Amino acid sequence: MTGYDAAEGLTPFRDERGYGAILFDNTRVRQAKAEWFSPSFWGEKARPVASGGRGGAWYVDAPFGAAVLRCYLRGGFVAHFSRDRYWWRGANRTRSFAEFRLTRSMIAQGVPIPRPIAACYRREGHFYRAAILIERLDEVRTLADRAAVAGDGAPWEEAGRLIARVHRAGLDHADLNAHNLLFDPTGRGWVIDLDRGEQRIPATGWREGNLARLKRSLLKLRGSRPIEEVERDFARLRAAYDRAWARGT
Repeated sequence: MTGYDAAEGLTPFRDERGYGAILFDNTRVRQAKAEWFSPSFWGEKARPVASGGRGGAWYVDAPFGAAVLRCYLRGGFVAHFSRDRYWWRGANRTRSFAEFRLTRSMIAQGVPIPRPIAACYRREGHFYRAAILIERLDEVRTLADRAAVAGDGAPWEEAGRLIARVHRAGLDHADLNAHNLLFDPTGRGWVIDLDRGEQRIPATGWREGNLARLKRSLLKLRGSRPIEEVERDFARLRAAYDRAWARGT
């Protein structure tokens, strides 16, 4: 449960497709607009994100800075029936508003996460669609990309320490995979995509669940690399995680 945030702005809107609202960082933008959340609005200033996720993400060059626009999409069997619509349970429980607020809360605790700029929902009867704008980081690559190219040279220890820091703040990441850890050339790391995440009291069960999910993603994305090599690299990550956790960092 987050407290009052003076930097949080809220703008309701209505158009031909329904009505909704935009939650935004008023230190970044003075007034948010519903059209920002449509890739077609940006034209040539929007480019699809190529790697990771289910699609539905674009790099956007906007007046308020370089950003990533991500539309919330379903996966799995349910996506055959509804790709981008979610059951309405109130504005504060929309995927976009929940992620916006959780991300800001984690940043306030010092967790390295790209800052959210604005989050939107549009209600259509008993359902809604949602999207979010997040600041874009320069010269970063995912752990998945770094592992595929560098192998031994990927930032395994840095990744372990980053995850320990995330867990120390109580962030239970719902999808901690190798695409959701970013690193710059110096090894500095960030965690991204807090959709469906929760802030919880640190506990062994959910921390181990996060780590197991990350390991599964590394094995799935290993390409031609031997399983033994992936296991060895993950062991380096895990050892760095355990050392950082034991130190309380």
